[in-house]
Amino acid sequence: MSKLYSFSIRSLKGDDIALECYRGKILLIVNTASECRFVSQYAGLQILYEQYAGYGFEILGFPCDQFGKQEPRDTQKINKFYQINYALKFQMFDKIDVNGINAHPLYCYLTRKVPGLFGTKAIKWNFTKFLVNREGKPIKRYGPITGSNVIMPDIKKLL
Repeated sequence: MSKLYSFSIRSLKGDDIALECYRGKILLIVNTASECRFVSQYAGLQILYEQYAGYGFEILGFPCDQFGKQEPRDTQKINKFYQINYALKFQMFDKIDVNGINAHPLYCYLTRKVPGLFGTKAIKWNFTKFLVNREGKPIKRYGPITGSNVIMPDIKKLL
């Protein structure tokens, strides 16, 4: 069993979601921030989700306020922002830390399994993305500036 499936995380709606429910799916896990200059990536992420959700692809979004205080809203306001401005259909979770002593265990796991450039484990900025295969194995990490058009071919290979 992949350790990825052992995590349970609170959604923006307040439900605890066991990642076990994503077993057998291809995942793109993204740390986000509503006031980040990369926020326009939501449009591309939503398109990816709409194109491939029917084939077992999911996007999991994790708001984070660790980079320039670019996610200052509380949970309720975050959820409202994403729905009004981007009409996101993929799963968004509660705000978490992705670096440091309070980093969520999911991100500790992801950064250990797929380190960044030069082997760094720390997340560099908002919109860092992790691609996870159907077996729950993190296989690739993308930097914040990497758009969905670059990620799409990797998703197609896993389908």
